[in-house]
Amino acid sequence: QAQLVESGGGLVQPGGSLRLSCAASERIFTTYTRGWFRQAPGKERELVAAINWNGIIRYYADSVKGRFAISRDNAKNTVYLQMNNLKPEDTAVYRCAASSGADITRVGAYEYWGQGTQVTVSS
Repeated sequence: QAQLVESGGGLVQPGGSLRLSCAASERIFTTYTRGWFRQAPGKERELVAAINWNGIIRYYADSVKGRFAISRDNAKNTVYLQMNNLKPEDTAVYRCAASSGADITRVGAYEYWGQGTQVTVSS
């Protein structure tokens, strides 16, 4: 069964950094669009960052531009989200997802989801 498994979440102080990883179980995911979503309590799920299969096309939500960076290593079948200068409003459950579609911002096209990892930014 195809799986996405996130790691790297935790508690960090404002201004700190974290790197999330999302490992995929099947080689097919190296050809998939990959994205990171987040959802805070009482808020809608938000697409934070996305990357196409070869890493050439990337998307960032306005709220994270200049602070977060998405990357992928297809040899390791893993996608990363480097998060710098974290703010309390970044606190959320972060989930990675995969889409077979080419439009990396098409939220409804993401078919596979990880379980999520908690990121808490607090002093």
